[in-house]
Amino acid sequence: MGNLKITLIKSTIRSKKGQKATVEALGLRKVGSSVTQKDNPAIRGMIKKVEHLVEVEEI
Repeated sequence: MGNLKITLIKSTIRSKKGQKATVEALGLRKVGSSVTQKDNPAIRGMIKKVEHLVEVEEI
């Protein structure tokens, strides 16, 4: 398994509390910010929960 580049592309203002917490747990703060995370089932599950807010690239 490789790495994933996760970018926040939409604001979390009108999102549910759990979705906001998931975005923060991924390490994303502002719209346009990106982080690199290891590709594992836990991270994939977090991405699935907020897939409408983020963009994912495999590295």
